[in-house]
Amino acid sequence: MKKLEHFIEGIILASRWLLVVFYLGLALALMLYAVSFGGKLLDFSIKLFTLAETDTILKMLSLIDAALVASLVVMVIISGYENFVSRFDNADGQEISWLGKVDAGSLKIKVASTIVAISSIHLLQVFLNAQQYSDGKLMWFTIMHLTFVVSALVLAYIDRVMAGTKKDKGE
Repeated sequence: MKKLEHFIEGIILASRWLLVVFYLGLALALMLYAVSFGGKLLDFSIKLFTLAETDTILKMLSLIDAALVASLVVMVIISGYENFVSRFDNADGQEISWLGKVDAGSLKIKVASTIVAISSIHLLQVFLNAQQYSDGKLMWFTIMHLTFVVSALVLAYIDRVMAGTKKDKGE
């Protein structure tokens, strides 16, 4: 019976390698998004001297937004792989220290913070084009952004409480 238990546990533990498919898929999506970013940058470059100041700001915010989304994807790929699949190491077998140690709790906070930043940029873009939106839509955009902010704050608070609980227990 113990052999069966170890066999099942081995399968369950090995199943973490299935996550690699998702991380490789995210890396491919990131590559495609980089091509999209290149297109946005090229479009911005071509139209730079004909754009009004507000349009220039909107184009730059769009590029910043893309960079934040790309950073979010990289953060999820690296942290997810490190936390659930395997540690990164160099050819000598030494861990790569610059990646840092991001546990699942701090990853949630970083992801939430990045989502708040992305939402802030979208809200700023909406406010710069406020004449295109009804007051009701502006209100809902603001409420959605505030929901992201409150969610990030709650996650940070929970992580802080959990860290204090672990410290009290001596973990």
